[in-house]
Amino acid sequence: MSQRYHIFSLPPDLLDTLTPRSLISNQAVPQEPPPPTIPQEQAPSSSRSCNICLGTEFVDVDEQRSHFRSDWHRYNVKIRLKGGDPVTESTFAQLVDGLEDSLSGTASSEESSNEDDAVDTLVTKIKHSFVSESPEENRPKIQVSAVTWFHSPPATQIGIYRMLLPLGTPSSAYLSELKEMQTSIEGGRKWAMFMVAGGHFAGAIARVSRPAEEQEAPVPVSRKKPPKLKPETLVLRHKTFHRYTTRRKQGGSQSINDNAKGAAISAGAVLRRYGEQALRDDIRNLLQDWAEDIRDCERIWIRASVSNRRIFLDYEGCVINKGDDRLRTFPFPTRRPTQSELSRCLLELTQAKVSHFTEDELRAQDEAYLASLPKPKPQPTRTPAPDTYKPKPQRLSKEEELYREKWYRLLDMITKGRLEPLKTFWEREAESIGGVNAAVPDWAGDRHSSLLQVAAQSGQEETVRWLLLDLRADPTTPVSASWTKADDAGNESDASDMPGTAGSRRTAYDLARSRVVRDVFRRCAADHPDWWDWFGAAHIPSALTKEKEEERDDKRRQRRKGLKEKMREREAIERQREKKGAEEVQVTIIEPVKVQQVLPNGPQRLGGSSGASDGVAGLTADMRAKVERERRARAAEARLALLNGRGKG
Repeated sequence: MSQRYHIFSLPPDLLDTLTPRSLISNQAVPQEPPPPTIPQEQAPSSSRSCNICLGTEFVDVDEQRSHFRSDWHRYNVKIRLKGGDPVTESTFAQLVDGLEDSLSGTASSEESSNEDDAVDTLVTKIKHSFVSESPEENRPKIQVSAVTWFHSPPATQIGIYRMLLPLGTPSSAYLSELKEMQTSIEGGRKWAMFMVAGGHFAGAIARVSRPAEEQEAPVPVSRKKPPKLKPETLVLRHKTFHRYTTRRKQGGSQSINDNAKGAAISAGAVLRRYGEQALRDDIRNLLQDWAEDIRDCERIWIRASVSNRRIFLDYEGCVINKGDDRLRTFPFPTRRPTQSELSRCLLELTQAKVSHFTEDELRAQDEAYLASLPKPKPQPTRTPAPDTYKPKPQRLSKEEELYREKWYRLLDMITKGRLEPLKTFWEREAESIGGVNAAVPDWAGDRHSSLLQVAAQSGQEETVRWLLLDLRADPTTPVSASWTKADDAGNESDASDMPGTAGSRRTAYDLARSRVVRDVFRRCAADHPDWWDWFGAAHIPSALTKEKEEERDDKRRQRRKGLKEKMREREAIERQREKKGAEEVQVTIIEPVKVQQVLPNGPQRLGGSSGASDGVAGLTADMRAKVERERRARAAEARLALLNGRGKG
């Protein structure tokens, strides 16, 4: 069984032989690289200059101070620390433009706290463009353990928790701090230890080293045996209590549940809220009672969640300040807060870890651990930083936004045929739009070239008439070159009724979907033939005068009249056929009865005489079936009458 050592009373002979041991013993301690030298042509020429920013000179001290606070200088400092090269002010401005958020130094005081984050974002964005050539930086990252080890030849190792050392202690000073911990102080070293979880609290004030007066007290000569020394650790104060704060079998405190789901209104929730308040008050009252002892403590250990940690810190009249250097967290897992758990943690912190490995065994462990680390990826050669400048999308001014909004409204009213609002809008905004023949802008998302084409394609008859007659819109404007045959996919129903086009040069008349819209163009061409080149550039086949319209209407009326007469003739013929078929049916029904009466003893056939079948020619299937049923019924009656006559005879 290995010997146990108390961290505050290590044997002097062992302490003198200790040497710091890193996790990888065969790895040399990395040395800081020397600061990069400034090229001769960039060396500062006066005292008012910046060695980092390529030797930039300043007129006075105020300008120099302003430069040191600028984003450009901070960026160059951080990029130099990462192994990169500083940039000029113009290059830095281009890099800033590539970010979404501006890094301008004229930001408000509320946004000043985000400037460092913005510079860090810029540094992170381009740090992958260069690779450090230092072998120390390319070495695999070694995990830092909670315990630091010291080696004593030939085969003894001592380990203590790093949390025991002052904050910010470099690894090179660990051994000196360990030796400083062996110095006795008056009254002994004291620690405060607190744990809270699940409504359970445990706290203690413990003395972790003997007082100086006990170690220096002379031993009486009269005594044969030396006096028994007091134990190294001694609990001076301790307290534990419990409050109902946790939701049983569900976990989590009531306050956390309220913040996540809203305040519950059950009786248990009320009790748990009261328990949390009472627990907080009890702990703070206890801290106030132990205030004198806590101020004398060298370390303050707290195990608590983020919400429970507020019980100890950051409240009015708090005993422990939030930024106190004595504050520590337990560097190992802990169990439910109890007095026995505090004693176990105290023993774990104050007892040094002891192992016995030879130097060869330590070297083998180091090599095995180093082999288990992932191999570093092959680093590419250093290349210049790529051009990360991306032009920002141009922001529109208020005038441009207003101008675009006018165009969107105009196209919407024309497409939907809202003529009255369109007239009112045009009286007010005609000049700003550019007139009725103004080309539709490309950014509007419309492939048409003029307002008349938009109205014709939408099938708005009244809007097309208003544009042609009142505003004298140009019908000869060709459609834009981006129009393709696929754009007419929705007009297949009107394909047979649309006029042909001359090549790929299409006009508003060619885009008209219905005959009524095309008639508007033809009427306007007949009424005002001198306005435009209707039958050439406008692709209108012919003018539509009143005489032609009347002639076309007469032809339609005559055609309808002829169709009506033909329908009447067909109906008369059908009625005659039906009447003639009914008469033939009556004849065929009567004749079989006479034959049956004349020849009562002769052979009888179902359905009457053989010549009766000729009477159903030309009848429909339903009428023939009806005649056949009548024939069978009469034949059955005749047979019954014959049988009745024989029975009487």
